[in-house]
Amino acid sequence: MTHFLNKEDFRKFCIKKVKNRTKKYKKVKDRKIVKILDEFIGVLNPSSILLYMPMEHEADIKSLLKKYKASKNIYLPFMEGKSFKMVKYRLPVKAKKFGIKEPTNSFFKLSRIDLAIVPVIGVDGSFRRIGFGKGMYDIFFSKLSYRPFVIFVELKKCFTKTKICDNYDLLGDVYVTPNEIIIRGDLDVVRVVGRKFCRYYKWRCRIFDSKKSRKK
Repeated sequence: MTHFLNKEDFRKFCIKKVKNRTKKYKKVKDRKIVKILDEFIGVLNPSSILLYMPMEHEADIKSLLKKYKASKNIYLPFMEGKSFKMVKYRLPVKAKKFGIKEPTNSFFKLSRIDLAIVPVIGVDGSFRRIGFGKGMYDIFFSKLSYRPFVIFVELKKCFTKTKICDNYDLLGDVYVTPNEIIIRGDLDVVRVVGRKFCRYYKWRCRIFDSKKSRKK
């Protein structure tokens, strides 16, 4: 496992992996991720979920949007300033800043979400998110008065055991890639999902103890 001295070096490393990622078998990887996420939704049984409209380099989870639109409250990010707000998923969606697709604006105020599924380009040893450096997700979640269950999603793992993120970077509970599921080893999280998923996925699933991670 490669160790990094700072967040920017790790971000550059992860971005390079994203750019060099082949499109071969992407649909297969997408289906694997969707299957895992669908099982998490079944176990957690959230009533409100924050999802995302995938960009080209991200896992395509649009089938989850279609599947749960009628039975759950599904929300997507709608960019505002340096961050975003959540708006209810409805068609049509249009590409806007950074090529991100969004539904139309809404003034409906949501009380809370139970689950957030968030794309990443990397995760560090404190189980915090590495993105492209815009800080939109960090700002949004820092303003919440509660903490939803957070699942990070990525097509190819970019993970370091070194703690290089800041305390304001988004903390996740689960990191899902097509070939591995990593669960943050806090007891509350493990009780909810750890045993079930690691029993089913066996070597593809592991509990990660962030207390044993190296600091930068």
